[in-house]
Amino acid sequence: MSPETTSIIDGIDVTLNAGGMNTINIVLAFVMYGVALGIRPKMFADVFRNPKSLIIGLVCQLVLLPLLTFLLALAFGGWISWTMALGMILVASCPGGNISNFMSSLSKANVELSVSLTAITTALAILMTPFNFWLYGNLYLHSAHIAGDVPQLAIPLWDVFKTIFILLGIPLTLGVLTARFLPTVAEKLKKPLQWFSILFFIAMVVLSFVGNIDAFLKCVKYIFLIVLIHNLLALGIGFGIGSAFKVSRRDRRTLTIETGIQNSGLGLVLLLGTSLFAGFPPHGGTLVITAWWGIWHIISGLTVSTIFNRHEKTHPLEP
Repeated sequence: MSPETTSIIDGIDVTLNAGGMNTINIVLAFVMYGVALGIRPKMFADVFRNPKSLIIGLVCQLVLLPLLTFLLALAFGGWISWTMALGMILVASCPGGNISNFMSSLSKANVELSVSLTAITTALAILMTPFNFWLYGNLYLHSAHIAGDVPQLAIPLWDVFKTIFILLGIPLTLGVLTARFLPTVAEKLKKPLQWFSILFFIAMVVLSFVGNIDAFLKCVKYIFLIVLIHNLLALGIGFGIGSAFKVSRRDRRTLTIETGIQNSGLGLVLLLGTSLFAGFPPHGGTLVITAWWGIWHIISGLTVSTIFNRHEKTHPLEP
């Protein structure tokens, strides 16, 4: 990638006033509330009685994906800018995306395992997202010998913890309580809020690029390739580790989808809807990678789900 292209990508930026930031935070809280409406304690019974696949899924998402993303960013070398590398690391540090449960259902995978992994990684994101981004972000800047005017990455972990606790912890708790004590209300709200979350994410992506469309079109082929390789890595981690540990076919499909579908919408909110990155310009590469990931993983997730679904029709018996 030429220095000119890198400069164009890093020149893409989006700024919001306090009102815009508050609006995004409130909307995301509703989205996460909608995610929690599908969580039922009884769904976890079988998963926790046989926790092998659950543990493997947590290791894939919380440990292997951030670690291998860091190594992939190093392998790209000078072909990507440091801001793009941080975008990859930010996405890998986010929990599983809520649309993964729909993808697992379409794939004839283990939906209970999918919901369990989404719920647990989302709850742990309060700690793991800031920690993994801080850890591997700093390791990357150090290992890649980034110099010049690049500021050192010193994300305030306590501030990020408080932000994610408000954005995720409180809405998730309220959603689980609604599902537990008002199941009829939860069932009526679940589908509309799922569609709302998809529309919200699309709006976030449009917001990211609407003022920079010409610049984005000039570099989209590079962004497409980076995200494609990164997403294939994520999908491959889930499928490969599941195969290596000989989990059932349904569980292997779930591990593939859960590791390959990340909540990049949370990453965008942290970039656009908070002040955490305000002193860390430019956002360009980080912003573009995070936003495009959210578009691409829907496409790749539907593709993989369709492949799994068709395979189930021709090979319906469990191996």
